[in-house]
This record gives sequence, C-alpha cells and structure tokens, in this order.
Amino acid sequence: MNKIIFQFGLLVFFFSVIYFTQKGDSLQQIVLNSFAIFIILTVMLSLLSIMLIRSINKNSFDKINSYSEDLAGTNKNE
Repeated sequence: MNKIIFQFGLLVFFFSVIYFTQKGDSLQQIVLNSFAIFIILTVMLSLLSIMLIRSINKNSFDKINSYSEDLAGTNKNE
C-alpha cells in the first residue's frame, strides 16, 4: 500500500513540475512547490489508508467476536 501511495505521489510531483514550468516560474520555485505538493499529498493519502485499514480491522474483529459469542451461546437473546 505504501509503495502505491509513494508512486502516486511521485506521479503528482512530476505533473506539478510540468504545470509550474508552463506557468513560467523560476526553477527553485517549481521544485519547492512541487515538493510541497508531493509531501502533503503523500502524508494525507498515508493517513487516509491507515484510517481505512484500521476501520476494516475493527469491523472484522467485531464480526468475529459476535460470531464467537453466538457459537458459545452467550447471546443476549438466549
């Protein structure tokens, strides 16, 4: 997952280099802006993927616990 996020961040980095080059900015400004976009996007996507994975794990653990309670006969309805 991290490799995919990193590669997507690099893709956006190079697209932003092309975009800022066409605007006619200086080379230093192009690299700084593109690097800032790369860092922000990569961190945001990493945090989003961590939250998604944790929510999926939490839901799966809740399902496993409910199934084990049903099998053990400790269900509230019984």
